[in-house]
Amino acid sequence: MSRTSESVHPWPAAAAAEGNAPSIWNGLVRHPWRLLALLCLTQIACWTVMPALVNVGPPNDVVEGFMWGREWVLLTYKHPQLPCWLLEISHLLTGSFRWPQYMLSQLLISTTFVLVYLLARDIMGSTRALAAVLLMPSIYFFGWPTPQFNHDYAQMPFWAGISWLLWRSARDGRPGWWLALGVVSGLGLYAKFSTALLLAFGGIWLLYDSRARSRLATPWPWLGLAVFLGIAAPLAVELFRLDFLPLTYAAHRNEWVLVHRARLYYIGVQLAGLSAVPVVLALSGLLRRRASPAQEPLQPNPAPERRAVIYLAWMGLGPALLVMIASLFTGTGESWGATMYNLVGALAIALLGHRLGAAELRRLTVLALLCVVAVSSAYAVTRWTGCNVRGRLQPVCWPAQSISRTAEAIWHEAVPAPLGIVGGEDGVARLAGLEAADQPSIFTALDRRLAPWITDQRLRDQGMLLVWPKGWQLTPQQSTWIDGLPVKTVSFDWSLRAPPLEINFAVIPPGRASFPGDPPGPPDPE
Repeated sequence: MSRTSESVHPWPAAAAAEGNAPSIWNGLVRHPWRLLALLCLTQIACWTVMPALVNVGPPNDVVEGFMWGREWVLLTYKHPQLPCWLLEISHLLTGSFRWPQYMLSQLLISTTFVLVYLLARDIMGSTRALAAVLLMPSIYFFGWPTPQFNHDYAQMPFWAGISWLLWRSARDGRPGWWLALGVVSGLGLYAKFSTALLLAFGGIWLLYDSRARSRLATPWPWLGLAVFLGIAAPLAVELFRLDFLPLTYAAHRNEWVLVHRARLYYIGVQLAGLSAVPVVLALSGLLRRRASPAQEPLQPNPAPERRAVIYLAWMGLGPALLVMIASLFTGTGESWGATMYNLVGALAIALLGHRLGAAELRRLTVLALLCVVAVSSAYAVTRWTGCNVRGRLQPVCWPAQSISRTAEAIWHEAVPAPLGIVGGEDGVARLAGLEAADQPSIFTALDRRLAPWITDQRLRDQGMLLVWPKGWQLTPQQSTWIDGLPVKTVSFDWSLRAPPLEINFAVIPPGRASFPGDPPGPPDPE
């Protein structure tokens, strides 16, 4: 092959050096979006199938999300309810509580992959963008915790989307990008309020970068801001109506962390979650110095401009570093930073992309797919052995379907009307209502402020099934509720080795129940 043909088609020469790579790989690497699709499909398949095979019950946050989702409220004492709406929609579409939540989580993770690819492609071309995404499965937060679909994972694609749309808006200045940025930013708050942190960092960058700042002289950023404010306004109204309970919950959670966790616990978890990234970079060869820049498998792209690298570092690490520092003084939940590392891979490739060649890209691909398959398999083995061999009671060990069916049967033995409300110890009460055909509401913590859908009139009209595990103490008010009523204790097998669970059920018929006094604050987050 002549020098001219090599410069136009560098991949065949690289393939020869690597031992004539198969034509399938040749086709994939010429079209990075195909490798991206393969990664996304592998992520969705592995992380949907493995948890569905071994988890008898959904994780805690998922059960809570399902129970709150059926209420269709805008806001609870914890968070906005977009993730819970998505869970309810997944159930309405499939009729199952066993696997849709896992697929939903992976669809959002894969959407995040795509959005990060789009941002990185704008900055450094499709090949390096693909490499950036191939680093993401080595980050702990894109694997092991993802079966527990919650607000942290629901907001993940919004963070990636905001980062991409802000870059595009500042680069092109077209009204469509600014309007899209306003919409996605507003909807991101419905996933979790902490999206506001990224918006703050984006606003600071918009003022700092001269090219982006020049766009403020046009009407389109302000139109996007108006759209954002219009979308966010109902949340602000509801937050005021609920007396800012989500902020109270966040403060309560932070206090709990300060008491129960070491001062450096949060930072340690974050660093541990990122620890595999340098290992993958080393194994792929990207940390190895070269005498000359590597030749790209596709047309080579120039190194990203300095302002783009600053943008990736600011948006990709700024919020995470700020929260790490804040955790030293305020306490922070270990998973709350999960969504803040979307751009770590893009930043790494922006700095090391000049070393990316055919061999490095191939190793990155193999390592990414290996991470997905191996970690999801390890998750399945660990969860199954934890429940059945070690006898360690985890949320996914609880026999959710059996508990729901038993709860409903006990209710209908005593009351001819549908089961409308379940309450008691929140963990088992949610499981009791989860798969019940009557679709009862959860009376969260038996506190009217935390479950506004349970009115005094509804409680009198419908009664309630009180559910609690053996060893959990009823309050004096709750004991008064069931005074003179039969309490049925049922054993549930959950492990091949451990003894059965014992759960108590008491039917409080319509007309008997009344509200207890309000407790001093939200229930303990653990």
